[in-house]
Amino acid sequence: MSASSPSTGDNPDLHHFSGSLVLVGAGKMGGALLEGWLRLGLDATKVAVIEPSPSPQISALVKRGMRLNPAASALTDVAAIVVAVKPQVAVEVMPALAPMIAPSTVVVSIMAGRTLHFLSSTLPSPCALVRAMPNLPAAIGRGVTVAVALRASEPQRRLAHRLLCATGTVEWIDDESLMDAVTAVSGSGPAYVFLLAETLAQAGAAVGLPPPLAAKLARETVAGSGELLHRSALDAATLRENVTSPGGTTAAALDVLMGANGLARLLQHAVQVATRRARDLAG
Repeated sequence: MSASSPSTGDNPDLHHFSGSLVLVGAGKMGGALLEGWLRLGLDATKVAVIEPSPSPQISALVKRGMRLNPAASALTDVAAIVVAVKPQVAVEVMPALAPMIAPSTVVVSIMAGRTLHFLSSTLPSPCALVRAMPNLPAAIGRGVTVAVALRASEPQRRLAHRLLCATGTVEWIDDESLMDAVTAVSGSGPAYVFLLAETLAQAGAAVGLPPPLAAKLARETVAGSGELLHRSALDAATLRENVTSPGGTTAAALDVLMGANGLARLLQHAVQVATRRARDLAG
């Protein structure tokens, strides 16, 4: 794995974006990307959105010069196409992108499970491709995205990196087969964290807390701990040790959670199952 580095372009500023940017699909994730690009200085007049059912927020951007559902023939000098549609409609959507693609264009897909091989088979070849897997916190600019490229030059990788940084941090890998594990860890991971908050609230209610209070305590504890982990230079294990007094209440609970059949074993099994399922769905 090769992590993001200055060579992939850590500065996400988009004030000086050159060419046109086409966003195909402006649902929750596509909309989050678009919002991030505009926040980072991208000129709305350089953006074209292909979305058959645009939200009022997306439609309102037309007043700022954004093009909504233009004809493919009207899209020239396209620097990047970001595909954010549901993977189920990819077979019909991808071939329609061909007229927009020039040798300098990079196509960035955030469709879950759609491999580089699939993308390559549906687009003109050779075509610079990036497959990316964001996660749900991208909706608030706190996501993590993992990306892998095919036939992309260094400038094209830098451009893809800047675009993906709009919703959080970006890591690059060289081995696409790792994407199944990425899906199981960061793609599905938010659901695991939400389950933790859900079950912690249920456990609090089971020992006598009023359910609304238990839910509030669990929610704020998970959210606050996540923010502390985000801001701290310490790793998760050290933070855990710092809050655990020998012989105290936390230690007693961790004896259960870290036991032979505890959380570590359950989560390892869950991630293994999710990885296999991601592999099956990708074909």
